[in-house]
Amino acid sequence: MKDFYYLGIITKHFGYKGYAFVYLDTDQPENYSSLQSVFVKIDGELLPYMIEDFQYRGSNQAVVKFEGVEGDEIKDLLKMELYLPLSMLPPLTGNNFYYHEVIGFEVIDQQKGSIGKVADFLDVAQTSIMQVDCNGKEVLIPAVDELFIKLDRENKTIYIDAPEGLIDIYLHGA
Repeated sequence: MKDFYYLGIITKHFGYKGYAFVYLDTDQPENYSSLQSVFVKIDGELLPYMIEDFQYRGSNQAVVKFEGVEGDEIKDLLKMELYLPLSMLPPLTGNNFYYHEVIGFEVIDQQKGSIGKVADFLDVAQTSIMQVDCNGKEVLIPAVDELFIKLDRENKTIYIDAPEGLIDIYLHGA
């Protein structure tokens, strides 16, 4: 799973010929209109499925027909998650980054200096939170554009400007 990223989910069947609606959980769903295959997570395993037909419908929705899946067989795939290999992600530049690529990067705050290393990202109530390991203490920082000053890929460093007092809460208590 670590070599794959979450693309979306099969939401409901469409018509009677084995088509399904798919929700694409991405900022640029139109980039996937020429997709030829995906991996479907079934019972904890990623299984490859070839795509026979893909029609992007806007609003992160597409109608998909998988090869070999006919009629009501599509109902067995409803609510299944879709994944792609990390190698298919388009490279990002500047301050834009994928969460997986900055794990282990040092986090430097404009006021506090070095905080620690990025351990992970958590999804909490439609907000992503950067989890930073500061010598064994967990520091949680909202992963919002306004807090990120600079991403230095060469030196594996993220520069942030955390709200006043946020870091102190974790390091010194309230």
